[in-house]
Amino acid sequence: MPPHSLADEREGFASQPAYETRRRMSKVEEKQNWGGLSFTPMFAGVAVMFKPTNVIEVGICIHDGTYSTDYCIYQLSIPEGASPADRESLTNTHVLKQLRIFSDEHCLKFVGAGVTEKSLEIAPGLPAAMWREMDIVTMAYNVQHTAPRYGLDPDEDWEASTEVGAMANMGGGVGYDALDKKHERIQIDVDEQADSAVRKCIKDFGPGGNPSLSIGFRNQVEPDTGGRCRLVANLEEYKRTLWQGGEGSWNTMIKYAKDLRNRKIKIAFFSSTPQGGGVALMRHALLRFFRLAGVHATWYVPKPNPRVFRITKTNHNILQGVASQNVRLTDHQKKQIDEWITSNAQRSWLSPGGPLSCNGADIVIIDDPQMPGLIPLIKKARPEVPIIYRSHIEIRSDLVAVPGSPQAEVWEYLWNNIKLADVFISHPMESFVPKDVPMHKVGLMPACTDWLDGLNKVMREWDLRYYHHNFRVMCIDIHMSKLQYPQRDYIIQVARFDPSKGIPDVIDSFCKLRKRLDEELPYRKTPQLLICGHGAVDDPDASLIYDDMMKLLEQGEYAHCASDIILMRIGPSDQLLNALMTNAKIALQLSTREGFEVKVSEALHHGKPIVATRAGGIPLQVQHGKNGFLVDTGDTPAVANHLYDLWMDPALYKRMSNFARVSVSDEVGTVGNAISWLYLASKLSSDVEKSFTPNARWINDIARDEAGEPYKEEEPRLPRIVFTHRAMPIKTKESTPTVICG
Repeated sequence: MPPHSLADEREGFASQPAYETRRRMSKVEEKQNWGGLSFTPMFAGVAVMFKPTNVIEVGICIHDGTYSTDYCIYQLSIPEGASPADRESLTNTHVLKQLRIFSDEHCLKFVGAGVTEKSLEIAPGLPAAMWREMDIVTMAYNVQHTAPRYGLDPDEDWEASTEVGAMANMGGGVGYDALDKKHERIQIDVDEQADSAVRKCIKDFGPGGNPSLSIGFRNQVEPDTGGRCRLVANLEEYKRTLWQGGEGSWNTMIKYAKDLRNRKIKIAFFSSTPQGGGVALMRHALLRFFRLAGVHATWYVPKPNPRVFRITKTNHNILQGVASQNVRLTDHQKKQIDEWITSNAQRSWLSPGGPLSCNGADIVIIDDPQMPGLIPLIKKARPEVPIIYRSHIEIRSDLVAVPGSPQAEVWEYLWNNIKLADVFISHPMESFVPKDVPMHKVGLMPACTDWLDGLNKVMREWDLRYYHHNFRVMCIDIHMSKLQYPQRDYIIQVARFDPSKGIPDVIDSFCKLRKRLDEELPYRKTPQLLICGHGAVDDPDASLIYDDMMKLLEQGEYAHCASDIILMRIGPSDQLLNALMTNAKIALQLSTREGFEVKVSEALHHGKPIVATRAGGIPLQVQHGKNGFLVDTGDTPAVANHLYDLWMDPALYKRMSNFARVSVSDEVGTVGNAISWLYLASKLSSDVEKSFTPNARWINDIARDEAGEPYKEEEPRLPRIVFTHRAMPIKTKESTPTVICG
């Protein structure tokens, strides 16, 4: 960066928005231009240093993704006796203010930022504040803050430079222009540090302005771009998401987290993909939470194999009863799956130093129906390690019970491996557990979501407009109809394009509603329909289902409203889905087969009344007539009637919307989910509790009861489903073989 004077520093950013930009900005408030104004995506770098005489110096660099375009330096005077918290608050407030001003004046959206690690010594919560307040994905980097003077031997040892930087940062009498005589190093100005941070940041972003996924050695998933991305500052942010402070849940979590930390227990999760599906979303959030809680947890995925993913997706469809009866799992396909699992395990996880080798993980969790083949390999190598298998899809146990059925064949193949696991975790629906699963092994746990991530956090209107504009451009690119919000409201279903998501029923219900509304309301008062969702690496059906739905819209019975139906497969942007859900009027979830579908709770958390089917775990989340309506699968006339009532009755809509926001249980948030995993890890890793048997109880209930923090009567929680149709045999204690690691 060019040199600058103190006068330049006080003037702030040098660039001024052009007249045309200001004219365009004047249109922002016009309703018809709400989502039409293009915000330029930009990046920022921030560096903060403490100087003598109680001054904090802040450098901010603006970057367009190719080159730095502007910068500024500000000096903040710190009052005498100011606490570290006061310094942090002053710094955070100033940085956010300057970024907002620059963003507003130049009609742009900061999508990412780099902050120096040194800055976090003064303002540790700055990255989380930038994420929370301005939707900026902020990453921390170790940026050099001192440099050798020109001409010195580069091979000399300059490690002692940290001493100089520390003195400057703590106000130890070393100024920015000072030359350290002993080590011959000079202080780097904060604008230079900010420039370095933002250049590092840009390298961590991929196409579409999304942070790159980080996969490390042995195919270990590294959430939050290897920990550089700081979305949450501390555990207190999670505590604030709980019902009335959540003392019961919080105290329970602290108890089991402390036990695992003290005993240095290591947990390893294994699933098929690092991105795209519900499992991946939950694991990214859970490992972020565990890192803050000091719990050692890792997550691994196999090398992707499209042929195997085609097979496992078909197995998924067979178990749910949505595949053709002619589709069968062949011996050759079984061999392909087994070879895929075995090769990944032997190369990455069972080899010396791997998570499944001696001295590796103390608890192993198999998180996908794609991965049960790993269980016998673990039991052979380390039979003393407890294994938890989590079944997260709806299994048609009625069809599994029919000898010779496709479901029975697939389940037999999977069960031969799953039965070796110590605990079988299921969604809390008895019909999801085939009859050959011993009830003493079954524990109940719902899916979850994270209230602080991009899917659910509250976003300011500026950011909502940015994502709506991006969505409009995506629609234009494929010649899809555009959302006309806010001139017209819309109804939404967020779901993958999957044969079990009931998308034909969504379209049919909407067209029935529109046929009725078109007779009573002017066109501009009628709704549009948006069906959208992410894809997943292991889901090859999405393109086929999407094409089928586009063909469905061409049928004559739907022609009258086809132009108001938007079908979109969107990339891995959580904030885009958040923006679309935030501005929707009503949510739908018309699945024909379902596991739990936490999208229902996400919609309710946004204050959206929902019309949903009685499929899988959906009825556990919807209180009929209070926060939404439940219908039988395929009953599209009932769906249309409920949509009509919500659309035409403002009082009903407001009452349901208000109740929806406060009706979501902590069990479906990250903290509630963490409690269950922490408890299971604590229990199964204890020498005394090797024979732990959940006996078809809710893991969350067991954990809180044993922690002395039972649920309060008024505390929101999901309805408790009791497994009553099968006797629960009592497991006898078995000797556990031991392995001596050489």
